[in-house]
Amino acid sequence: MRLFRNLYLNNSVFYSAFAVAIVYILAFFFPILMNLAFGMLMVLLLLIFVDILLLFITKEPIKTQRILPEKFSNGDENFVKIDIKNLYGFNVKTKIIDEIPFQFQKRDFLIEKSIESKKNISFQYHLEPKERGEYNFGALNVFAISPIGLVSRKFAFQKDTHLACYPSFLHLRKYELMALNNEFMMGGIKKIRRLGHTMEFEQIKEYVPGDDIRTINWKATSKRNQLMVNQYQEEKSQRIFLLIDKGRTMQMPFKGLSLLDYSINAAMALSHIILKKSDRAGMMTFSKKTENKVPADNKSGQLKKIADALYNINTNFYESDFSRLYQDVKFSINQRSLILLFTNFESLDAVNRQMKYLRGIAKNHLLVIVFFKNSEVAELIGKNPYNMQEVYDEIIAEKFEIEKKLIIQELRKHGIYSIYTLPENLNIEVINKYLEIKARGIL
Repeated sequence: MRLFRNLYLNNSVFYSAFAVAIVYILAFFFPILMNLAFGMLMVLLLLIFVDILLLFITKEPIKTQRILPEKFSNGDENFVKIDIKNLYGFNVKTKIIDEIPFQFQKRDFLIEKSIESKKNISFQYHLEPKERGEYNFGALNVFAISPIGLVSRKFAFQKDTHLACYPSFLHLRKYELMALNNEFMMGGIKKIRRLGHTMEFEQIKEYVPGDDIRTINWKATSKRNQLMVNQYQEEKSQRIFLLIDKGRTMQMPFKGLSLLDYSINAAMALSHIILKKSDRAGMMTFSKKTENKVPADNKSGQLKKIADALYNINTNFYESDFSRLYQDVKFSINQRSLILLFTNFESLDAVNRQMKYLRGIAKNHLLVIVFFKNSEVAELIGKNPYNMQEVYDEIIAEKFEIEKKLIIQELRKHGIYSIYTLPENLNIEVINKYLEIKARGIL
């Protein structure tokens, strides 16, 4: 019974059987063909028997392993590696069907490989998850086909494998290298101009050409009889909190990811840079109430704490309560901090309704509001309209864009910084803003 469960007839069997049937039909009109038809049928049955014998005589002729990453990175290309070893005494063709998680909605997964006798091959394919959470792999199915090619033997490996999908982390190293050099690729190289230096003293050193002459230490110069300068370093252990809105406005999708997912990926990337800069990173989410709180710290393992807190967050479709957020920030963040608030304001009225709470937060902290540019609306602006409907669409799009600019002006009037960006540029924009604030020493 087990043999029949793993035995599959290939298309070549049906093509051959169809040819035999045609010869049998012709034999009714030309009896001389009857012996030929019978002979063809016997040869076909014999080849099927030999093919089954070749494939099933060995107990474990195929060994296969699926090698998964430790966890998926949301919104990135994640590679899955497959190793296959052929222990048959002949070359085989294989068809690999991996039962990948239903979230990917791939119903036509099929990879075909030829493997020489006693050899093994390795290959990989990529998956790009669009939501965080748990992903379940089914069996890794391998169909082995002998050189005869009439039947296949099925092998199933590694059934029911579970893998977690975390906020994007694959590009953290790239952002780290860029941040240490204070440069980001965004339509070219953008260098952040230092507007001065912070006042955290590090040491006195000899002057070298290029040092800022304003930092010359005249007392040390007179003692050493050579120019000496004060060297300063960026202030460390500053507190940076990332507040992520998970209300209904953050469910809006762009290129397969919601605004919440973009915000979470940016929070991971920025947290990594914050910790590399020896500052303290903390976060919390909010809607009707604040949740998933991670106190600001820079100890080892802090990034994992933030990733675990962000791992399975979803929007709850409520209207976010900024008054509750203001109260929680007031009582839980008791030292001046840089607060980046990820939300999405669509109108000036929406901002004005929450302005007193935003001003209350900005009174004691450096507040940066992060909200999003609608890429689909931006595409409508500047197009040459061909009919009245397109004229109306462009006017409405321009109205939305003007509304966003008014929001930026209103926030600036109350001493609140803002980042207005396309979702796909969010990581770069928030890291740039953080580095700019560090360079200016305004925290």
